[in-house]
Amino acid sequence: MSPRQIKSKSSFLSALDDYVIITIGVLFYTFAWADMLIPNGIASGGLTGACTILNFATGIPVYLSYIVVNGLLILLGTLILGKGFGFKTLYAIGLSTLGLDFLAGMEFLHVFFDNKLLLVIVAAIIESIGITCILARGGSTGGTDIVALIVNKFWPVSLGKVFLAVDMFIIASILLIPGKTVEDMVYGYVAMVIFSVFVDWVLLGRNSTWQIMVFSNKYKEIADTVIHDLNRGVTALEAQGWYSGENKKVLLIMVRKPELHTITKTVKEIDPSAFVTVSSASTVYGEGFDEMKTGLKLMRKKKSNNGKQTEEHPADN
Repeated sequence: MSPRQIKSKSSFLSALDDYVIITIGVLFYTFAWADMLIPNGIASGGLTGACTILNFATGIPVYLSYIVVNGLLILLGTLILGKGFGFKTLYAIGLSTLGLDFLAGMEFLHVFFDNKLLLVIVAAIIESIGITCILARGGSTGGTDIVALIVNKFWPVSLGKVFLAVDMFIIASILLIPGKTVEDMVYGYVAMVIFSVFVDWVLLGRNSTWQIMVFSNKYKEIADTVIHDLNRGVTALEAQGWYSGENKKVLLIMVRKPELHTITKTVKEIDPSAFVTVSSASTVYGEGFDEMKTGLKLMRKKKSNNGKQTEEHPADN
């Protein structure tokens, strides 16, 4: 078998491994909702929570509103954010839709506890495991993730705060449904807190930024792959091996947490002997990461002022 065939086989097995983990994650996630939370009349946060509340109020199946709203959000996100969504995300959304429909119909899998609080805790942990598997392999279930990214584009609000505000609003809206009480709302908040703490603990913050430094003789091939195939920027730093005295290139790559696995896996596939360091960066400002924003109104005011200044003091040609 040629080196190219070995590399191709390795890439296929690696991609297959990602999709197997995402599939397992979706099964955990949909089981927690379709067979534990929804049958017990509980709604937590996120798009699935909003669709569950809509189901309680109107009878519309959760899977149906879930796929429709996600489709609209993906379209809106593409128009506003100016970027597409990876196939892993589309795969996770599609599979979650099927899972919510299929598992909801399998009533023998529905779980009921005498202690409702215990049920909420167990369901939230199972959901957290599922979402963690999906995020860790570069996927997403869409929903409020897209809403948070859209809000964050225009206002100086962290993604975590957007998630919190949206989830709190969604869970509180259950009080608008006749027969639902404050107790139902509290159960939703308990599930939300457990889910958030667990996912943050495992992933160390989904939207945290990581700095990768790659020491490899195949730096050109790695850099080209990261830029063209993974759509991430790369900086080549001049370096010198103190022992060997050789001049080398060190690649500096800044990535979000969900991309970390994909980048390091790619480096390993290209050069198994590459030396790689990974460290957490508290804040990164710039294209593709956080922006120093002051709100829409101030942005418009600055643009307006810049326009006036241009008219009054035109630049020399």
